[in-house]
Amino acid sequence: MSLNTNELVAALPVELDEPRESDQQSLEKLLGSLSQMPVPVSRLTRFWVLGSMQAKIAVAYLAYWVRSGYSTRDKKERLLNETHLKAALRLLGGMSYLRGAIMKIGQTLAAYPNILPDQFVEALSKLHFEAPPMHYALLREHVRNELGADPEELFAEFETKAFAAASLGQVHRARLKTGELVAVKIQYPNIARTIRADFRNMMAVFAPMRLTKDWDNLREQWDDIREMLEWETDYKREASFLKRARAVFTEDEGIVIPAVHEDYSSERVLTMEYIDGVHLDDYLATRPSQEARDRYGHRLMLASFRIAHAARLWYADSNPGNYLFLEDGRLGILDFGCCREFSDAEWDFYKQVGRASQEGGEAYRKAMIRAADLDPSVPQDKEHLDFLVELGHWYDAYLHHDGPFDFGNKAFLQRGIDLLAKAARKRYTRSLPVNTWISRQLMGLRAMAYRLGARVDMKKLNEQESKGVFF
Repeated sequence: MSLNTNELVAALPVELDEPRESDQQSLEKLLGSLSQMPVPVSRLTRFWVLGSMQAKIAVAYLAYWVRSGYSTRDKKERLLNETHLKAALRLLGGMSYLRGAIMKIGQTLAAYPNILPDQFVEALSKLHFEAPPMHYALLREHVRNELGADPEELFAEFETKAFAAASLGQVHRARLKTGELVAVKIQYPNIARTIRADFRNMMAVFAPMRLTKDWDNLREQWDDIREMLEWETDYKREASFLKRARAVFTEDEGIVIPAVHEDYSSERVLTMEYIDGVHLDDYLATRPSQEARDRYGHRLMLASFRIAHAARLWYADSNPGNYLFLEDGRLGILDFGCCREFSDAEWDFYKQVGRASQEGGEAYRKAMIRAADLDPSVPQDKEHLDFLVELGHWYDAYLHHDGPFDFGNKAFLQRGIDLLAKAARKRYTRSLPVNTWISRQLMGLRAMAYRLGARVDMKKLNEQESKGVFF
């Protein structure tokens, strides 16, 4: 199907233009209008929207550069803050409209402090669980096709307004006819098609890299990311991971993973136990004690270790939208769509890195060579290998620290961000595909623990949870 220019322009949300109301009014109007729009599926339409969004952001900063040329320092700062906010609103609008893989990128950026200006982080953080939901009328037929009846017939009560929405679907509260309160996660229609379209567009952008020596490895990593995102659209797969992770915790450990109601679930609809709690920002607004922050930090890290070692799953979606802080002090963990089931080769690699972290020296260098998918039979570039060792030591530094490790140390987190930036500058892109997900989780967890200001005895926790895994 071909589209002319007028049709492409018509596909753009008009709210991506210059905001005229107050910042809050502009944001509310933007999110409200987007809920009426179906997700654009055409590869050409999505490419056009993305390109137009980038162009408008570039124009905003060009305008700032022109206007600030002869301004005072204070005025320059005010103009720059205004430009950041306008650009952030455009980015939020474009990503919310496109959803899918593009919104996933926004969620990832929002999870890491110190990477983007504060205005971008604040705006994009809404993508975790406050993205504009699709209008109920657009999803009602989708539920009927999946479960055989309208939501009002299936459930004793069903809230037509979604209480959470993100990149692939939205969540509604409901009550079963047996009385249990549940959360019903409904996938956006045709969202899987948008993932394939976005990755074809991104591969076209990266086409010049076909001439580089690492193209085959980069292509393998991109294919792995696409496959993982497509797996996230299989809610039956997610349901199996929820049950698998839930089984490795006991009630007294203070970690809650929702139970699945299989009779009300399908490949694109997932009905789970409803967990009542607040997200990180709201929890921090209560000014919790250091002891409470430390306790939640411990549970964040315990959950990560236990799910990896006992369930042999890698929970790769550690962003604030997927964790709930319950009134009784327990930690709720949601959304097991982005979860990596270790293959035998990946599990062997994971154990090798764990053992090498304890042994150090040559064992550690060999593990880093494998992590970067380099040929161990040929001499390695010393600068590259030294960098890999340095980055690896940053990742596992807390495992060798005696006593509570202070995740609130800004310099430590910034060092990791700087190392990742250096990897991008140096084009150290070679890696085993599984490392995409390992790094994503570790960085997400550290960003959350940093915001909590939590102190956790990671060395002791690692020793407890790694028995029988690495040695």
